[in-house]
Amino acid sequence: MGKTNKVKINFLIKAIILLLVISLCPQVSLMKHINKTENNNLNKTLDLHAMAEKYEELIQKDLYTPLDTFNGDLTGYAADCPLCGGKLGCNGLDVLTNRTTNFYDSTYGTVRIVASSGSLPCGSIVQFDLPGLFNEKVTAIVLDRGVGGTNLDLLVESEEYAYNNIGRQYITYDVLRFGYKR
Repeated sequence: MGKTNKVKINFLIKAIILLLVISLCPQVSLMKHINKTENNNLNKTLDLHAMAEKYEELIQKDLYTPLDTFNGDLTGYAADCPLCGGKLGCNGLDVLTNRTTNFYDSTYGTVRIVASSGSLPCGSIVQFDLPGLFNEKVTAIVLDRGVGGTNLDLLVESEEYAYNNIGRQYITYDVLRFGYKR
């Protein structure tokens, strides 16, 4: 069971116990007054599903809150470019053989792959807009090296696609995670 699931379960258990104690014990009426909480639900039931959804909403909101914002040039590259070996510099994944431009991250799900300078640690998650190419924000993970400063290089299907669709664009991007831990 993942760390996030354990945290969710512990939170829900503590919340349920607290609400049961408050609603069932008359001695806790002082606690109700101090915390200014009361259960106005006529049948005194708890909607655990609603509580879990709210908790998940808070977690998602936190995951997508930027930790920092940078500006830089965005370019595109392909695994078969003349100076590329097809293996990512951060984890050695062979994207040339696997023909992939995406990576599955346990926290953010399926994300695009970008190259960065050492200014962003491997595993960092970034998010940026590419209007006209993607309908929603692009969420990507740093799994390769080879660019300077605060620039990013987006892994795409082919050099032709990179040249025709991405070119060189000045972007602003948010860092959602530095390295593999938030």
